[in-house]
Amino acid sequence: MGGLEKKKYERGSATNYITRNKARKKLQLSLPDFRRLCILKGIYPHEPKHKKKVNKGSTAARTFYLIKDIKFLLHEPIVNKFREYKVFVRKLRKAYGKSEWNTVERLKDNKPNYKLDHIVKERYPTFIDALRDLDDALSMCFLFSTFPRTGKCHVQTIQLCRRLTVEFLHYVIAARALRKVFLSIKGIYYQAEVLGQPIVWITPYAFSHDHPTDVDYRVMATFTEFYTTLLGFVNFRLYQSLNLHYPPKLEGQAHTEVKAREDSYALDSESSMEKLAALSASLARVVVPAEEEAELDEFPADGETAAHEEERRKELQAQEQQKKLFEGLKFFLNREVPREALAFIIRSFGGDVSWDKSLCIGATYDVTDSCITHQIVDRPGQQTPVIGRCYVQPQWVFDSVNARLLLPVADYFPGVPLPPHLSPFVSEKEGDYVPPEKMKLLALQRGEHPGGKLQRTGQQGTNPALE
Repeated sequence: MGGLEKKKYERGSATNYITRNKARKKLQLSLPDFRRLCILKGIYPHEPKHKKKVNKGSTAARTFYLIKDIKFLLHEPIVNKFREYKVFVRKLRKAYGKSEWNTVERLKDNKPNYKLDHIVKERYPTFIDALRDLDDALSMCFLFSTFPRTGKCHVQTIQLCRRLTVEFLHYVIAARALRKVFLSIKGIYYQAEVLGQPIVWITPYAFSHDHPTDVDYRVMATFTEFYTTLLGFVNFRLYQSLNLHYPPKLEGQAHTEVKAREDSYALDSESSMEKLAALSASLARVVVPAEEEAELDEFPADGETAAHEEERRKELQAQEQQKKLFEGLKFFLNREVPREALAFIIRSFGGDVSWDKSLCIGATYDVTDSCITHQIVDRPGQQTPVIGRCYVQPQWVFDSVNARLLLPVADYFPGVPLPPHLSPFVSEKEGDYVPPEKMKLLALQRGEHPGGKLQRTGQQGTNPALE
């Protein structure tokens, strides 16, 4: 018994793929809308193993998608919204052409909108899944938050990215979740540990932007549209886990909010956002939890298990000590140093930080404060030295975080050639080359004093700024 004989290219791998043009016609979407839909839904092209068979014997360059992915897109409600928006644009152009201004206003009031909440829940069934995929979202949002307010990107998108990234930075500060920092040519790499998941993102330096012409900002804006929705969900859940107000409020702001409403001004919301973005104040909590140190349960173990548990316990102790690295220290930032990055790092490890009031909003104390222990400078000879205060270059903060201890300040005095900035993301194995600077750092972590000139931070030494 035999059925109908199938023709060539109607069975096997050829039936699992579909070209982009056929998929677009099947969905009745234009190429930009099809590309946008695939980005939002997480559908990507696939390279067939036998491309010539799938392409029906042709060797022409074509983009292929899985047929099951295209069938999955057929039931997406956003497709109807794309069609409604196309009709809306056509009607709006027609009303503009006829100068029917009442119709224009009516159409703008009824502009079709859509939400991406269901797509976020669909792509990330659990909260841990969302955290694992947060690296690209943070990097893209931090990039968009630094864009100038030009015609390349919508101002609302830039402001939304700025607000969401500031909220995430405040969570990292409140949870003491920052672990590693690295200064690179591309920007500043950060690594935070959120609910046991390592998250790495990059923040660009605060330089003026010159938009390149070979970048498709519409594709980037589509990714950012999804990432902002995802980051909003994540921020809300993270703030709930720490009993923090969301949207965030500064300490003392919640009590004075009712009084402030009575005599509020137009720019009060912008001023509140600037104070929040200064990263110098703590956030208000819904319920202040009782601070009780949780004791780890200890179970009897033998052999390798005991050694593993001991190593894990030491690692946890080292992390707890690192969280309090800058506790009890007061920093003052000069105007020439990167304020936001240093304020974020210092606050993440328990330190107090301030700057000149004329530089930025949010300064908590002045340069004349006698309790300041460290002043971060990058121009030697520009300040009046104060006895008992350490003047160090900004790299001391970054290197101390990566070393998990306060490094000797003598190597970071103003005007002194700085030691190499080692990457904390590189771990040498047995037999690999270890730089001499890394050997010196490992000796410091063991409590040794390599060389004769290195001193602990507690021993002041001779500061060239005071001579």
